[in-house]
Amino acid sequence: MFRVSNNLIGLLNLLSLILSIPILGVSLWLREHGSSECERFLEFPLLVLGVFLFLVSLLGLIGSCCRVSLLLWIYLFVTFVLILGLFVFTVFSIAVTNKGVGKVISGRGYKDYRLGDYSNWLQKHVVNGSKWVKIKSCLVESQVCTSLGNDVENLQADHFYQMNLSPLQSGCCKPPTDCGFIYKNATFWVAPKSGPAVTDTDCTTWSNNQETLCYECKSCKAGVLANLKKDWRKLAILNVSVTIFLLIIYSVGCCALRNNRADNCKRYRPYR
Repeated sequence: MFRVSNNLIGLLNLLSLILSIPILGVSLWLREHGSSECERFLEFPLLVLGVFLFLVSLLGLIGSCCRVSLLLWIYLFVTFVLILGLFVFTVFSIAVTNKGVGKVISGRGYKDYRLGDYSNWLQKHVVNGSKWVKIKSCLVESQVCTSLGNDVENLQADHFYQMNLSPLQSGCCKPPTDCGFIYKNATFWVAPKSGPAVTDTDCTTWSNNQETLCYECKSCKAGVLANLKKDWRKLAILNVSVTIFLLIIYSVGCCALRNNRADNCKRYRPYR
């Protein structure tokens, strides 16, 4: 008769096996119907997650319900590696996002963001080179600045200055405040006749072309990193919760393995 731990592991892995099917389905759908670079970017991670979840769940399901100790050993080993990986990633994500905070501007409801305030690792591995080309493409496709311009096109300057813009909107859709540009509307700014107030390359990079704006500015890259920092902090909380859940599963799995070994010993123990 199956023990409680075997039944519990079997049930949990059956649920995760069922969950892996729609994940694989979404990945295959994106492969065939993904219309943008942003959508296709999710295809491979979802495929890896779906295949991994399917195979690991299958190992746990067969190992616990059919009392195959070898498969349960492999399942527990993979679970342990996953727990260790989540722990390392959580510590790493907190470390690399520890630096960086928006600059508070007097009389403004929004903040300005500077690329140099963020860790060198994030600058080098997230917003550099070809990676930035893909991120910029996603920003344009998601219409971060277009929606802002449509929403507040006729807003007076004083009212715009009090808006609580997101890091992406502040960094990519307007020139940095230090440039001293004159507000016309949310995505249209005019440089003073005397030129920008500071010698910042972002001031000369800014363009009123709605397809350009400040997408090539360092402030835009900083806005992306500020947004990433917020998301990674949320992900860290989720990772801690998942790690605790996996530790419980690992403990139950160890009990199921012990049950398998005990049952096998009874089955093959010679009668006297």
